[in-house]
Amino acid sequence: MSVIGTLNTTQIAALTTTSVAALTSSQIRELSTTQLAALTTTQLGALTSAQIGALGTAQAAALTTTQVGALSTTQLAGLTTAQVGALTTTEVAALTTTQLAGLGTAQVRALGTAAVAALTTTQLAGLGSAQIGALSTAAVGALSTTDLVALTTTQLAGLGSAQLAALNTTQVGALTTTEVAALTTAQLAGLGTAAIGALSTTQSAALTTTQLAGLGTAQVRALSTTGLAALTTTQLGALTTTEMRALTSAQVTALSTTGLAALTTTQVTGLTTTQIGALTSSQITALTTTSVASLTTNQMAGFTTAQLASLTTSQISSLETADLVALTDTQAAGFTTTQLGAMTVNQIGALLV
Repeated sequence: MSVIGTLNTTQIAALTTTSVAALTSSQIRELSTTQLAALTTTQLGALTSAQIGALGTAQAAALTTTQVGALSTTQLAGLTTAQVGALTTTEVAALTTTQLAGLGTAQVRALGTAAVAALTTTQLAGLGSAQIGALSTAAVGALSTTDLVALTTTQLAGLGSAQLAALNTTQVGALTTTEVAALTTAQLAGLGTAAIGALSTTQSAALTTTQLAGLGTAQVRALSTTGLAALTTTQLGALTTTEMRALTSAQVTALSTTGLAALTTTQVTGLTTTQIGALTSSQITALTTTSVASLTTNQMAGFTTAQLASLTTSQISSLETADLVALTDTQAAGFTTTQLGAMTVNQIGALLV
């Protein structure tokens, strides 16, 4: 051991900055945590990034908050990922926004989950999108809802799909509508079904048509019924036929009459017989005559007598003869006299086939 290791704290504190700056890496590593804590911020400021990088993880963890807060961005850049990972939550909490902004992406990734969770919203604001994107999935999962809400859309854009997948339902539910609308389709693809199901009606209403069109079938099926009911006609119009077919019966029943009326014929003809059977009378009545005319014979077979009885005379007039031919006797018997009176001769003839 060199002489440096035998000095007491009073002697350490008496060293000039020139003496401190002259310490070799091996001498730096010989300093005990007690000796290191005795260095003034002025003395510490004399150390180069290489000397700072020579500190052991235990030494790095022993730095006082005052010492940590006094390190320059150049000195911090000298910390290895192991040293950064050894920083305590108290030390990390002492870092300024300028210091945090100067950390490399590898250093940011090395921050412990507890350390990241301890960052204030002000500190998080100092991180760039690349740094946010460098956070480990565990660290992202440790962010508080307050932290997530405080992220800017630029910072949020730095998160990858794997990081989005690490968010729990509470975290996803805390995202602002601005943040939700700013997510890319690739980021949304990272959200699990539980997270999608946790979206509030307000958040669902904030989804763009591009985002909705990019959802997977499992994600569409995971949307809450209240969330679906909150979608505008423009949003519903963005759903592909594959997405429409993925909807559960409960989800179909939750669709607003206005939303159903706005569905394209392609979307309507894509509905399964099970989904058709889930439509309420008011939803049936809301379908446009064009939509009714586009129904396939298989879809007509999915109608119950109660559903058929809810068709308006205008809708009845739009039915194709092939659709009527496909009806069973039980279904045909459900038509009201008013509905029968609205049928053309050809339609009546189709019923009698």
